[in-house]
Amino acid sequence: MARIAADTERVAARIVDDLVVAGSGSGGGPGDFVTAVAGRLPFEVICTMMGIPDGYRGTLLRRIDSTTERAGVQQAGRRLRIPGRGIAALAQLHRVVARVGADRRRHPTDDLISALVTADVAGRPLSGRELGSFFSLLLVAGVETTRNTIAHALRLLTAHPDQRELLLADFDARAAGFVDEVVRHSSPIMQFRRTVARDHTLNGFPLHAGDEVVMYYVSANRDEAVFAAPDRFDITRTPNPHVGFGGGGPHFCLGASLARQELTVLFRELFTRLPDLRSVGAPDLVPSNFDHRVARLGFTCT
Repeated sequence: MARIAADTERVAARIVDDLVVAGSGSGGGPGDFVTAVAGRLPFEVICTMMGIPDGYRGTLLRRIDSTTERAGVQQAGRRLRIPGRGIAALAQLHRVVARVGADRRRHPTDDLISALVTADVAGRPLSGRELGSFFSLLLVAGVETTRNTIAHALRLLTAHPDQRELLLADFDARAAGFVDEVVRHSSPIMQFRRTVARDHTLNGFPLHAGDEVVMYYVSANRDEAVFAAPDRFDITRTPNPHVGFGGGGPHFCLGASLARQELTVLFRELFTRLPDLRSVGAPDLVPSNFDHRVARLGFTCT
């Protein structure tokens, strides 16, 4: 995380450079915040961290969108899709990382793919399939969730100008609280299914080993027994024991630290150089029961 901090700052600065140029050229807001900002940062940071050459990145971004576009979305006359059904797109992601991994085995560098292909796991290296699965999970999960969180963050700060003023009055002191409150309030992942590992009684209700259960993060993050005024967006909320990153334990989000860093670095850069940045209109939300996905969010810098 410390090593890629500088990369995150460079990507954020480059994104804001492009916003400044686009804004000055058109005399207004450049358009869609998701495309121009929210989707670019996590994708470029993860690709740099993994060591993906620039020539593959456009293809990868299109494949990521293909793997997740129908996750949790009901289609007429069909059952709900689940994450990972974009098999063809996932296979193409795997092929890309297999090519990069083969090169890194011969010529390792200091990127994450090099570390993975040269690692010893129980006396053997990762297989090509294992490398591809790890890569696609990291890339898809890391880009989608952070992209949505960034978009929701701008929308929430625009809708709550008092919280925006608090944040800008002392960004460094309030950035951590801001990030956690955005994750709690927006709940980028709405629900996950798990399998009960052993018999357990939850609030008087018996659960048995093997039972399939659904965890509604979006509900837990608005639990009146835990959060005072849970529908209020409050960046000074403390404590803030949200479960937006999975709630701890073996399923705690692998990228939580990265997501926190990305949001902090990006919004510091945005508000330092574009203090009038705001969203415009209501976000175009994808009707998914899985993630709180923002398809498009208008914005202006003036």
